Amino acid sequence: MSVLPRAGAPWILAILLVLIGLYLLVGGTELVLLGGSAYYAITGITVLASGLLLWRGRRLGLWLYAAMILGTILWALWEVGLDGWGLAARLIAPCVLGLWLLLPHLRRKLV
Repeated sequence: MSVLPRAGAPWILAILLVLIGLYLLVGGTELVLLGGSAYYAITGITVLASGLLLWRGRRLGLWLYAAMILGTILWALWEVGLDGWGLAARLIAPCVLGLWLLLPHLRRKLV
């Protein structure tokens, strides 16, 4: 297995997602150990896996990230209800990265 990204893979986005995923996983694990929500640890694993799949040029990385967005929306609604500021704080960053994944030139290069 090669360490280099597959030709055409969105390697900048993949690296960004891997770093974000690791950050969320470490912080989320610490939060779980303190008795808090497992959301961040689960999301960290999902984002990390999505980044690794995109590194390999796999379209499954897009779908995994989309599933994380759906889970994040449901979690945010459960946690803060329909409070606009509360939802914005939880949804803007993941959705902006999700918009990057919708770019046609990125999706065409994935298998």
